[in-house]
Amino acid sequence: MKKLILLLLPMLLCIATANAKDGDAATGIKFQQLSWKDAMAKAKKENKLIFIDVYTSWCGPCKLLKKNTFPDKTLGAYFNKNFINIAIDAEEGEWVQFAEQNAVRGYPTLLIMDKNGKEAGRTMGYMPAEQLLQFGKEVKEKKK
Repeated sequence: MKKLILLLLPMLLCIATANAKDGDAATGIKFQQLSWKDAMAKAKKENKLIFIDVYTSWCGPCKLLKKNTFPDKTLGAYFNKNFINIAIDAEEGEWVQFAEQNAVRGYPTLLIMDKNGKEAGRTMGYMPAEQLLQFGKEVKEKKK
């Protein structure tokens, strides 16, 4: 019995550590799975802007944003409070046409749209959390 406990203990510690890391990542920006129509309806209802991460599955800088920037606690707190956050693959479903209509020419493109679907701000490329937070605050202030 002692041997079994000694064998299981390291596995349980690994699982607990992995779950703690996943929990930390969850404190960043929380992206919602919404259609464009539903995102605009929710933005109208909550009187918020819409933050859109336009990415592709093959984009390196997009993956870095997801890994390094979006999990930031301060960034997440601000964006979750002030925006409806969605992440869209520009090569999938309704989002192909959305990307074309909104002149997305590179990835990642980070858009902030008003509740009526009009662009309020745009930036491109990888950036650290502090820079994305500044971008979000500037666009929100401009839209007041």
